[in-house]
Amino acid sequence: MKETGSLGITKQRQAVLQVIRDAEEHLTANQVFDKARHVLPGISFATVYNSLRYLKQEGLIGEVRFGTDASRYDRTLTRHDHAICTGCGKLIDMDLPIPNDLLKKGERLSKFKAESIEVVLRGLCPQCV
Repeated sequence: MKETGSLGITKQRQAVLQVIRDAEEHLTANQVFDKARHVLPGISFATVYNSLRYLKQEGLIGEVRFGTDASRYDRTLTRHDHAICTGCGKLIDMDLPIPNDLLKKGERLSKFKAESIEVVLRGLCPQCV
């Protein structure tokens, strides 16, 4: 994980970062706020939201977005894929090897110059089946 010492991170940003790094799941901004209040009771939602934006810009956390659903924040910064439950919304990380020819085919079909590729599996988790 990227180190924070040289960035001069405020105690509020450090609290938000700690919440995300300690979480087993991908949290929404509201969930981060709820947990950050346990670390810093006086923290405001605006501070949490601005901290999330700052930490993402600095490359310390990832943001996962699926359509119009709320963004979720990710402690894993390396390339990985996700599975999302269409029943309960549970989101988990997966590590699928992506064949180079799939990336090339995606470029040909889309006419995009691909920088990365991410697979999103949608379906029902074991609890919702």
